[in-house]
Amino acid sequence: LAFGSRVVGLELAKMIVDAWLGAQYEGGRHQQRVEAITAIEQRRN
Repeated sequence: LAFGSRVVGLELAKMIVDAWLGAQYEGGRHQQRVEAITAIEQRRN
């Protein structure tokens, strides 16, 4: 996530990050990319 400091204040940024981290991932059109990244991470660990 990236926020412009002149556009989004600190407290609003914290609220947005909390909402983003707490959101449930629903899959969708990027699921294949997520799976590919997960596979790479598992091979490296």
